[in-house]
Amino acid sequence: MVTNSSLKERPGSTSGGGNGRGTVVMSVEHVDKNYKVGAQEVKVLKDVTTQIKSGDFFIIFGPSGSGKSTLLHTLLGLERPSLGRVMLMDKDFGKMTQDQSADFRKTRVGMVYQQPYWIKSLTVLENVAFPLFLLGQLPNQAYGKALEMLQQVGMEVWKDYSPTELSSGQQQRVSLARALINDPVILVADEPTGNLDTKSGEELMKLLSDLNKQDGRTIVMVTHDLEYLKYASRMIRVVDGRVENEYGAKEAAKLFKEMGGKRGARTVQELEVAGDTKNKSINLNGNGKTKEIKSEEKDAS
Repeated sequence: MVTNSSLKERPGSTSGGGNGRGTVVMSVEHVDKNYKVGAQEVKVLKDVTTQIKSGDFFIIFGPSGSGKSTLLHTLLGLERPSLGRVMLMDKDFGKMTQDQSADFRKTRVGMVYQQPYWIKSLTVLENVAFPLFLLGQLPNQAYGKALEMLQQVGMEVWKDYSPTELSSGQQQRVSLARALINDPVILVADEPTGNLDTKSGEELMKLLSDLNKQDGRTIVMVTHDLEYLKYASRMIRVVDGRVENEYGAKEAAKLFKEMGGKRGARTVQELEVAGDTKNKSINLNGNGKTKEIKSEEKDAS
């Protein structure tokens, strides 16, 4: 069970602090991102505009190579856009140096990656506490907070082990504890279930869902596991560097219901690779018949 007793107030928190749910905490406005490959310029993001609000469970999905991770890195200020504006809270990343961006992120953003990165000479507890050492906290404070975070994700009994001794699912739980250690405004998960089996993936998603619903955490997740769209309160579908569709909670639930497949099922795979244009006809029934998937009008909220 995730609790918020030790969490400071923040935008979107159910404890009543900050600016309240619905405040825009991340946004990109008419963003392009181009890369030079030899003499060729490759356009990865094309006129992307979207907003993430406090309290959202915001999912970015689409086929492989569509620009999902590049969009996430741009939202975080890790990649500078070729054109357009990127905002985190009230800060314009385009007006900040890389060091200023990094300092701003480390107290406001928690990250869970597909492949966790560990300091192998440190224990689980020490790895979770490490970000607090970078912020200048004393060891007794850092280790006490790290133990609280491990308890939240059910991994406290493994605190004295090396992270590399744990299973992939256990490592992702510890990675989540570390991401929470600085009490971030935004929790970002980049393909967090990509290396997990179905059971471990579902357990991790349940933890993220509890953090969103019970603690009011704002979560931004990139995924190609369309089974997990059911957790989204808002989501966007990225195809060929463009936002092809946006979905509110009702549309997300309707889309997931219409898919009718499980992780790795043929129907899910077909939906994932489909969509080089909007509103593509997709075979949802495995019987040769197609059904049109369309984004309805967005929620008024």
